[in-house]
Amino acid sequence: MTGTLRQHFFAATVAAVRAGDTSGAVIVLHDITELRKLERVRRDFIANVSHEFKTPLTAIQGFAETLLAGAADDPQNRSRFLAIILEHSRRLARLTDDLLKLSKMDADRLELEIRRLSASQLIESCLETAQHRAAEKDIRISVNLAQHLPEIAGDRRLLAEVLQNLLDNATQYTMPGGQIMVSAETNDGEVIFTVSDTGIGIPQADQPRIFERFYRVDVARSREVGGTGLGLAIAKHLVEVHGGRIWVESEVGQGSQFHFSVPLFDPERAISRPTAGGGGNAGRR
Repeated sequence: MTGTLRQHFFAATVAAVRAGDTSGAVIVLHDITELRKLERVRRDFIANVSHEFKTPLTAIQGFAETLLAGAADDPQNRSRFLAIILEHSRRLARLTDDLLKLSKMDADRLELEIRRLSASQLIESCLETAQHRAAEKDIRISVNLAQHLPEIAGDRRLLAEVLQNLLDNATQYTMPGGQIMVSAETNDGEVIFTVSDTGIGIPQADQPRIFERFYRVDVARSREVGGTGLGLAIAKHLVEVHGGRIWVESEVGQGSQFHFSVPLFDPERAISRPTAGGGGNAGRR
C-alpha cells in the first residue's frame, strides 16, 4: 500500500522522575505542526510580496535611468518607455490596494454592511463591465437564473467585488470565441452563484491551492494580464465573512466553474458590523 504521510512537528520536554528506588522520565510532546505551518506561510508570504514588488520596481527604475541617460531626446522611445513605466506603476498600485485589503481582513477591520439584496440585480450590476471586457476578446457572456430567486443577505459592494473578480478571471483565461455563463440557484438556505467558462482550465493538483495568496497556476500568463495573485484570496475571505463558501470545479482544456454561496436574507443580520476573523488564502487574479 502506497500513499503520503502528513508531516508532524513536536516540541519535546523531558523531566527526570525518581520515586524511592524507581527512577524514570516524563516526556511531554507538544504538537507544533500548525505553528510550523504558519511560520512557513509567513515566510512564503514575505518572499512573494518582495518578489511581486521587485519586478515592477526594477522595470520602472531601469526605464527611468534609460530616459535620463539620453533616451528622453528620442520621441519614439520616450513615449514607449513612459508607457511601460505607467503600466508598472499601475501594477504596483493594484498590488498595494490588494495588500491593504488583506491587511484589513486579517486585522478584523473590514466593515461589513449586511442588507437585503436581489441576487439578479447583483449579477446585472457586474455584467456591464464584464460584457465590455469580454467583447474585446470576442467572448460571449450569458446568464441563466433560476426563477423566483429569494433575496440574499450581504454587502452589495463586497459581493460585487467577488463576482467581478470571478468574471475578470474567466475573461482572462478564456480564449477568443469562448463563452462565459453566470448562473444562480437556491439550495438549502442559500443562493449559489456560478461563473462558468470554456477557458484553459485548472489542473487537478492545483485546485486545492487556487485560493492561496500569490498562488498562480500559470505565473507568466497571470502577470501578463496584470494579476496580483491575490484576487481569489480576497474573494474567499469576503465570501466566508458572509457565512458562505467558495470552491472550484475544473478540467484542463474544458474550462472552469467557480461557485460561491451567500445565505438567504435574515432581518437579524441586517446590521453594520466589522468582520469576524480569518484571512483568506491566494489567488488566480
